[in-house]
Amino acid sequence: MIILAATPIGNLGDASRRLVEALENAETIAAEDTRTAVQLMRALGVENRPRLAALHEHNEVERSAELVEHARESDLLVLTDAGMPAISDPGFAIVTAAIAADVTVTALPGPSAVLTALALSGLPTDRFAFEGFLPRKGRVAALTPLAGEQRTLVFFESPHRLGASLADLATAFGAERPAAVCRELTKLHEEIARGTLAELAERFAEGARGEIVVVVGGADPVAADPESAVDEVVALAADGIRLKDAAAQVAAATGLSRRDLYEAALRRR
Repeated sequence: MIILAATPIGNLGDASRRLVEALENAETIAAEDTRTAVQLMRALGVENRPRLAALHEHNEVERSAELVEHARESDLLVLTDAGMPAISDPGFAIVTAAIAADVTVTALPGPSAVLTALALSGLPTDRFAFEGFLPRKGRVAALTPLAGEQRTLVFFESPHRLGASLADLATAFGAERPAAVCRELTKLHEEIARGTLAELAERFAEGARGEIVVVVGGADPVAADPESAVDEVVALAADGIRLKDAAAQVAAATGLSRRDLYEAALRRR
């Protein structure tokens, strides 16, 4: 069995009892950085000395098959440096390989920078999307397709690129879009800075220190034009999509009634 184990994102007090027990009993640990894994065990008072295997972004595809076969016979504990494996960290490749090989995968849930930042941001939490690290280059072009996204968006960013990235977010999404910069979560100098993208871009123009999560409010809903929506349904149907499916697709995108769109498009035929 493969066990994905969430580790503290800053405060060691967030280590769960299940994590400590797993570390104490593990025979083999696949770690993003084996040195960090050893430091974690030492800090938590774990005296176990398991076999350690490196599993990081540069080798996880190649090593996953071997480690999955090992997990078929003996439990394999998977750790990243902080947070849950496979969430913007190594882990996804070994999970997919295990599923394909019919090897059981389970998780020891725990700290998450994504969810912690989202909860502290003061922005809507009912619907959100995690976009991972902001691109290093071509940010405005990459972000522009997300400008109309109505869900709250969560990004990771490096501290020295923070100011430039916030400025690019303001360009792509609009200067007045609400956002929050969450820095050093769960640590002594934790900081949650809230404001518009323009305000935050100015505040962090020189960058910042520590681990950074940026949370951005979603776009305001745009009132849909019923006539244009019906036009779109008819156009989709002309392309070969069933009329009912076309109406459902446009209804999902606009918030208009699927039945009304279907009946209006039907009358045009």
